[in-house]
Amino acid sequence: RLFQEVREKRGLAYSVYSYTSGFADCGLFGVYAGCRPSQVHDVLKICRDELDQVAEHGLSDDEIGRAIGQLQGSTVLGLEDTGALMNRIGKSELCWGEQMSVDDMLVRIASVTPDEVRSVARDILGQRPSLSVIGPLKDKQASRLHDAVA
Repeated sequence: RLFQEVREKRGLAYSVYSYTSGFADCGLFGVYAGCRPSQVHDVLKICRDELDQVAEHGLSDDEIGRAIGQLQGSTVLGLEDTGALMNRIGKSELCWGEQMSVDDMLVRIASVTPDEVRSVARDILGQRPSLSVIGPLKDKQASRLHDAVA
């Protein structure tokens, strides 16, 4: 959704995507967008609006199915990259105290229900966001950023 709305439809960012980093007892959901300083406010506002829509209305079953398929595919492709494989093994040890097999991971991913995804999205996206911006913003631009994500 973010890519379609921010990059494809409006052409406001060079790159835009969401990502996660999870651990046993905490995690991070983030959004990255690379854009011109003059477009930061608009990009932030659109991203916030899209995330609010997901929090309020959830994702469609089709979107969730595509996300599950993409996660399963990237898990399998990660086996071909030594660094990704070592990262997976390390996280598995840290989070579960053992190495989880790829087959077990794929089964767990496939067992996630749309209602579970919607519930987690409401919980995560309903929280107050944190914001980091890197770039040559003027004071006037920086002061408007809070409004874009509030």
